Amino acid sequence: MNSFLTIILYILAAAVVLYVIAWILNFISYTLFKKRILERRKWDLNICCGYTDGGGINADIVPHVKVPRMIMVDIYTLPFRDKQFDTVLCSHTIEHTDDPAWFYKELKRVGKDVTIVIPPLWDISAVVNLLEHRWVFLSWKKEHKRLPGYIRLPLARTIQNRIGQKVSA
Repeated sequence: MNSFLTIILYILAAAVVLYVIAWILNFISYTLFKKRILERRKWDLNICCGYTDGGGINADIVPHVKVPRMIMVDIYTLPFRDKQFDTVLCSHTIEHTDDPAWFYKELKRVGKDVTIVIPPLWDISAVVNLLEHRWVFLSWKKEHKRLPGYIRLPLARTIQNRIGQKVSA
């Protein structure tokens, strides 16, 4: 076997190993940790709930038929009174938005205790998801009581403008 082919095989093997590691980290982050956070308590408002029931009002920008107490909302002008909810959960949403600061301000307006769940930096496949996310949050933690620092995900807007944003908020 020539050395060029050997190098290619090593590169492919390394790519497969990295892919598997990234998949495992994403599974741990998105499935296991998110489930633990969601089940820790009843959430009065589960904003951008996807297919998960937070126990109180479940709100999203699209309807999810199988989620109880589901309402559709505009995340930048939430249809709730100031401090209407004791506990608010916003999981895996803020990284999709056009304006994270504005959305966070709305969450704080309607909730007394707001919890934001984001892809942590160690979940690299989620952090660099150019088809869905617009922002990278500069935190190794998954759960936050305040909006962590963030930067624009390079090339995300350009790619999403050309082919569409797979998940938008």
